[in-house]
Amino acid sequence: MSHLARLAIPSMSSAARRASSTAAAATATSGIKNVTVYGSGLMGAGIVQVAAQAGCKVTMVDVTDGALAKGEKLISNSLARIAKKKHADSPADAAAFVDRIMANVSRSTAGPDASASADLVVEAIVENLAVKQKLFGAIDSIAPAHTILASNTSSLKIADIASATKRPGHVAGLHFFNPVPQMALVEVIRTDDTKDAVFNSLLAFCRELKKTPVSCKDTPGFIVNRLLVPYLMEAIRIVERGEASAQDVDAAMKLGAGYPMGPFELADFVGLDTTKFIIDGWYTNGDGLKGKELVAPSPLLNKLVAEGKLGRKVGAGFYDYAKKN
Repeated sequence: MSHLARLAIPSMSSAARRASSTAAAATATSGIKNVTVYGSGLMGAGIVQVAAQAGCKVTMVDVTDGALAKGEKLISNSLARIAKKKHADSPADAAAFVDRIMANVSRSTAGPDASASADLVVEAIVENLAVKQKLFGAIDSIAPAHTILASNTSSLKIADIASATKRPGHVAGLHFFNPVPQMALVEVIRTDDTKDAVFNSLLAFCRELKKTPVSCKDTPGFIVNRLLVPYLMEAIRIVERGEASAQDVDAAMKLGAGYPMGPFELADFVGLDTTKFIIDGWYTNGDGLKGKELVAPSPLLNKLVAEGKLGRKVGAGFYDYAKKN
């Protein structure tokens, strides 16, 4: 065999090594058994649920018992819907299904102390860098040395959050999508400091949750939001320029591009305040995005947020949901 042929055709040993490595990655276990989740809102409760369903012991942490009760109700209601489908002919089995998973969930208002026995901490609190840094710094002083600290942030740099700790190699991003129990994707974000073992453990953890992980560097918006948010903003600018109505833009993207939701329906679902927060952050301080027209503030979006029309969660955004319903 010629030298060029040997270069073009990988040897059996190298191909076998790659296949073995891929198989090992797919079957690797995370070693994560005890999970502490900070935040009991939609995202936090959803993360608690899927971790508990995977057999982890999960502590859900929030500031008040009232917030935790609401989070627990979100989880039990979600599990009840799953159980009704899974055990349609047996109410007893359905109830046992819910009880078995809820037994893996405990509640705490102990703040950073709740991370004392965690293998993994997932933060899903307010999208504010200073608040997240304060929490991570406090957790860092209490959690065991092996504990991985992950943020569910959708727009902040993981490295900036990690800077509040003394373990940057054990900090990464785990960006779940709403609603967590239904959405299959998790973006796993590694910084320049994230250790390979930590990153691989998080990939394995996602698979144990029956999610599909995708990896991304610590770049603004990661993958999905980096593509999605500019798309939403361009749709808004089409309306601002008077080129089409929100209703026609939504119809065009659903019927012409096959999208399940139009950009204005999606923006209302995500939350107009959330979209504005992301855009404002990127425009003022986003790596490679600062000052770019692509992420420039929108007068229409700013007006709606100022009026409290934040989307579906308040009943009005680009659409009036009281009228639609």
